[in-house]
Amino acid sequence: MGPLPTGSPEPGPHVAGAADERSLGQIVGDLSHDLTTLVKQELDLARTELKAEAAKAGKGAGMLGGAGVAGLLTLILASFALSYLLDNWMPVELAFLITTVLWAVVAAVLAARGRAELKKTNPQLPETQQTLKEDAAWARAQKS
Repeated sequence: MGPLPTGSPEPGPHVAGAADERSLGQIVGDLSHDLTTLVKQELDLARTELKAEAAKAGKGAGMLGGAGVAGLLTLILASFALSYLLDNWMPVELAFLITTVLWAVVAAVLAARGRAELKKTNPQLPETQQTLKEDAAWARAQKS
């Protein structure tokens, strides 16, 4: 749980002791204010974590997209050049087959790198999960 905004009482023994002096309406109002602050902080934390994870996923997806475009352009342009070069020493069909296998290997390597980048992402938001557990424990303690 993050820090409470300036001016609001922090939960602890001094607040519990002051509960005798406050009315029920004040206690409910303070609890409502604290819960509102808590929810806002949790949403900010989740938003921050999601942005970081989205950046990682975007990098991996960009690599996969780049692999597709690069693979297509390379396949078209370099295939013809290499195939016509190999055609000088072997039948044209075999030259084109060798060229195709070569570019398939290149595309597979790029796709594997992009997939590895996508696997590095962690969509479970571990910090948010931990603070939510702490918040639930805090709310239970306030209720008792």
